[in-house]
Amino acid sequence: MNIKTRKNYDIQTIIMSVLTLLTIVSSIAMGLLLYTRYEKAMKQAEIEAADTLITSTVYSVEHYLLNMRQISNTISYNVIQEQDVSSREFNQELSLFYEMNKDKLQSIALYDNNGKLIAAEPVTSQKENVDVLTQNWFTSATEEIENMHFSTPHIQNLFRDDASRYHWVVSLSRSVDIIDGGTPRNGVLLIDMKYSGILDMLEKINRDNNGQYYYLCDSDGHIIYHPHTVEINRGTFIENNEEVASYEDGIYEDRINGENRKLIISTISYTGWKIVGVIPIDAKNETLIRFRYYIITIVIILIMMILFVNKIVSKKISSPILKLDDSVKAYEAGEKPSIYIGGSSEIRHLGRSVQKSYEQIEALMKEIVEQQNERRKSELDALQSQINPHFLYNTLESITWMIEGHRNEDAVFMISELAKLFRISLSKGKTIISIEDELQHCRSYMNIQKHRYKERFAIEYDIDSEILTYCTVKLILQPILENAIYYGVGDMDEDEDARIIVSGVIEDKDIYISVEDNGLGMREEDVKNILVDNQKVPKHGSGVGLINVHTRIQLMFGEEYGLLVESEADVGTKVTVHLPAVPYNKENCEELEKSKIWKG
Repeated sequence: MNIKTRKNYDIQTIIMSVLTLLTIVSSIAMGLLLYTRYEKAMKQAEIEAADTLITSTVYSVEHYLLNMRQISNTISYNVIQEQDVSSREFNQELSLFYEMNKDKLQSIALYDNNGKLIAAEPVTSQKENVDVLTQNWFTSATEEIENMHFSTPHIQNLFRDDASRYHWVVSLSRSVDIIDGGTPRNGVLLIDMKYSGILDMLEKINRDNNGQYYYLCDSDGHIIYHPHTVEINRGTFIENNEEVASYEDGIYEDRINGENRKLIISTISYTGWKIVGVIPIDAKNETLIRFRYYIITIVIILIMMILFVNKIVSKKISSPILKLDDSVKAYEAGEKPSIYIGGSSEIRHLGRSVQKSYEQIEALMKEIVEQQNERRKSELDALQSQINPHFLYNTLESITWMIEGHRNEDAVFMISELAKLFRISLSKGKTIISIEDELQHCRSYMNIQKHRYKERFAIEYDIDSEILTYCTVKLILQPILENAIYYGVGDMDEDEDARIIVSGVIEDKDIYISVEDNGLGMREEDVKNILVDNQKVPKHGSGVGLINVHTRIQLMFGEEYGLLVESEADVGTKVTVHLPAVPYNKENCEELEKSKIWKG
């Protein structure tokens, strides 16, 4: 494999790798985002569905209990208070009510205040050794005669059952006024409703719940119904029912046995019982699992499609860069080839800029020879056209090293900045440009130098935006910055915080642009001579130098303008450019370009 083929492969591989990484990361991030949003929506939907289910169940239970209250009211007001309890009619009506509601009722019983059974439906005998006076339903009714009282579910133990069956009931008791043989007295009406009606409602909502469950407890936290009653009794399942009993109705979060859960609590009227819905937050239902597989499949397909596109794109990007590099190297070798212009708009722009820069350098050199007899104009054009070609060659060589070293992002950055730099340098042959363009040229130059010097110094800008729309002679900051690097911060150690600050302000219709460094500085003698004694100006710097810039400014604007140099050994140097505040417009530019001297 030849060198050109190997470089092409390496560039393409790097670009492909970067695009692949971006593709994978963005695709996975998008998949995770979609999955997270869907999961959150599913959890919210589960909570809303559970809340709706609990509300419906509470309504059903309350309706069931309301029917019991209505039956109790009807028996109390329409039977007991209207009939003598010792009469035959009373027993007939009581039996009729039981037959009408026996699907809901286990039994109806009437006791006097001494605990003596007066009547019962269905007719049966009371068990022996049953002390009615001590049972909760009886004591509650006699102590609070104005209210009805619901008990928690329990096994009925009052009446005999020839089949020896156990009946779970909920007792509804109340104090009533009775007439027995014409004598009024107090008694207690007991209605034992079948617990199976409530049990069926609770078991129904605990079917097919994907880890959710619902239980019923009283106001003291005693469990009335729980789908895991057996596990709780064995000690293998823990429920915080006593704590939950103190909560108001609403939605809560808790953690038990290392599991995060949502609790939905709703109270049943008349009883103080609470239905509690438990939703495990971390549980994954089948719908969510299927959606997860769907997202994974979509992400894999998306990555494969984009990788194919990335391969084509990376090849199109790398090919024109290599062709441009070959044409620049051929030019450096002394040949006169046409600079490659092709590829993307940025590469074409760079190729045109490099080609034009070479042509402009040659044109300027010819122009200097042809205009030697015109002293002022010749001197100004000569000074302005002394662009150091070594900077271009060194920069292009650096770009070549970056490409060979597979630092393609750095190479693209250097190429882009070089294109910007030469756009300002050419300026369509104009000498006068705006300060904004001069500062852009300054930034491009420093960006290139920072890469070449491997970020060994920092550059800061503090420019008043008001000065950007005024005129300046072009290419006056680059030589100053070059000196600041070569003789100021370029040789400083990495731990010395080398820094260059470019600032600009407008004061009293004059503009001051300063370049300050914290480098090696100069002796007082050097500062005095640097703008007047050309023999003491270093020759290995930019090739233009401070005297060059100072002279160009004075030739254009007058001797009251130019440079001011301040420096102190081992502290740093500050060079200030003094310009008149000439607005950048067509009329002023044409006058300056024509006369080469500002008349104010």
